Amino acid sequence: MQDFIINMDKETIDAISYVQMSKYRMKVLIDLKEGLKIPSIIAESTGIRINHVSRTLKELKEKQLIIVLNPEKTQGRLYQITDLGKEVLKYIK
Repeated sequence: MQDFIINMDKETIDAISYVQMSKYRMKVLIDLKEGLKIPSIIAESTGIRINHVSRTLKELKEKQLIIVLNPEKTQGRLYQITDLGKEVLKYIK
């Protein structure tokens, strides 16, 4: 059997691992693939409680997998997946 070597940088490998360690991270990132969303819509479409969605969004933002388009808002923050987040999704089933 032949071993396959995947040619990707450490940042991408670490990000894939980080996302796969949490079902919530996986669900939220996959949900954001569909477009811009606020936390309540993410909670509704994923079935994850809003407090868990908010924590998960914070985690994904810290790892630069998503960005907030209107960070000055305290409610109704709009989230978007980054290029790194899109790259990670290629390896998540």
